[in-house]
Amino acid sequence: MEWQGGSGSSPIRIMSRKRRFRSMRGIKITFVALLIVGLLWCAFAFWNINRTVTTTPMTGGDVGIVLGMSMWGDEPSPGLKERLDYGLKLYKEGEFSRFIVTGGLDKPDLKYTEAQGMRNYLVQQGVPEDRIYVENKATSTYENLLFGKEIMVREGWSSAVIITHTYHGRRSQEIAAELGYAKTELGLTDSKIMSMAWHKSREILAYTKWKGKQFTLQFGS
Repeated sequence: MEWQGGSGSSPIRIMSRKRRFRSMRGIKITFVALLIVGLLWCAFAFWNINRTVTTTPMTGGDVGIVLGMSMWGDEPSPGLKERLDYGLKLYKEGEFSRFIVTGGLDKPDLKYTEAQGMRNYLVQQGVPEDRIYVENKATSTYENLLFGKEIMVREGWSSAVIITHTYHGRRSQEIAAELGYAKTELGLTDSKIMSMAWHKSREILAYTKWKGKQFTLQFGS
């Protein structure tokens, strides 16, 4: 029997509208679910970042590894100086007797890599140059610790104090564990000059990226 077509919509149009409505509702539900998961993850990452503190009591290590940060021209940036100054404090307290400074070239036109700038600063502060081991290739925290470990293996060292800012400590600690550092302690300094709202927001993204990389390292082919 044929439909006679009076006023109103045809069954085909009605069914088409229902399918579109269900599709849009499904998209909205998926979006809201992903948004909730994303917010929960950010809250967890923020909590995890904030709960990491300097190792106490600190027993020290064979070497202190200062993780790189940007250079301002020929000088370490103010943030990087904070890491170096805290490393100097631990060095003078006898927590380690050598430094590894690690970080590559920020920009092609700069005179010094991050590591070279750090070495120059430490020497200016009275650290003998033969106490400083320079790693000039790293472009990330992962590479800082990967190449830093290569120096440790070469020199026969087994323990390290990782020196960085507090907001950066959790990721650094996890990366060191993933790379098989036998014994590490954290020397973490708070910043008096950097915006923590900005840097902690960036660190949540960096920590998320690291967790993806960690998953690939552990379960990838």
